[in-house]
Amino acid sequence: MDLRIRKVVAGKLRRYTHFTFRMYLQHFDVVLKNILDFFKNIVGFFQSLVRLIANRPDVIFFKGGFVCLPVGVAARFLRIPYVIHDSDAAPGLTNRLLAKRATKIATGMPLEYYTYPAEKAEWTGIPISDEFHPATAAKQRAYKKELGFDPNEPLLVVTGGSLGAENINLAIREILPQLLKQTSVMLVAGRERYPEMMDLKEYEVWEDGKLKTNFRMIKFSSEMWKLFGAADIVVSRAGASTMTELSSMEKVVIMVPNERLPGYHQVKNARAYEKANAALVIEDGEMHQNPVKLLSSIKKLLKDEKKREELSKNLRAFVKDNAAENLANTIISVAKEK
Repeated sequence: MDLRIRKVVAGKLRRYTHFTFRMYLQHFDVVLKNILDFFKNIVGFFQSLVRLIANRPDVIFFKGGFVCLPVGVAARFLRIPYVIHDSDAAPGLTNRLLAKRATKIATGMPLEYYTYPAEKAEWTGIPISDEFHPATAAKQRAYKKELGFDPNEPLLVVTGGSLGAENINLAIREILPQLLKQTSVMLVAGRERYPEMMDLKEYEVWEDGKLKTNFRMIKFSSEMWKLFGAADIVVSRAGASTMTELSSMEKVVIMVPNERLPGYHQVKNARAYEKANAALVIEDGEMHQNPVKLLSSIKKLLKDEKKREELSKNLRAFVKDNAAENLANTIISVAKEK
């Protein structure tokens, strides 16, 4: 399928949860960038206006993010119907601004976690790869063996995303010797953070192409479904897509949400899962100050099979099957109603 791509100028509003008003005054470069980006949005609005008039689409789909704002405002001006999709439990600023005039609002989580009008909102789920599905016990052992681990021993997979999460990596560094007495560990350190963690390679010993210890560290993997499938417990951030992947695989998860993201999106995601008894949650700052808290949570879960089964079952309830098809049908229905 050929896709035409057209760029639109857009600017974002830099909001930092740890910044006070005084800190913004001290970091005038941030204020200046926000002012410049305001004018970028004006330019983007007129760009969008011209392109939408020229092409006149039947419907527009917005996934959120600052780049959608100038196009969305232009669509409102031209009365072109549009659909927005919210992955997180906390809608982003752009989606909040566009929601009032949206024809349909698709959500990644169940509707009870949103305040959108019921007549507009629809739980479609978050589209993910078909590879993310529950692994049988036999498949899990096979994945462990393929990764180099003992298939009969528990495996902890730790990930902070493709770039890595500094605080999670540092916590694992502190507690790793104790962890390895309880479980095998696969650390996905992230492309940016991997070089900072090279000292942990002393725990990873290979001989004749075989892993002789119960620890591995990698930058990232394009087959995260395999790592998650092998895992007995996963430590992860609380990004919407990652949590959907883990929910689809019915994993046992300890979430460490990123507290510094604007709008506290990951924190609100994590609280929704915690309230439903679908995952354990540890505050990022608290873990950074006391990594033993993470160690204690992992050790408790390793010993409590009943709790692991309970979390796994409850986590599965957050998944909407056939999300890609659901979302496509929503968009198509709006186009046909025009």
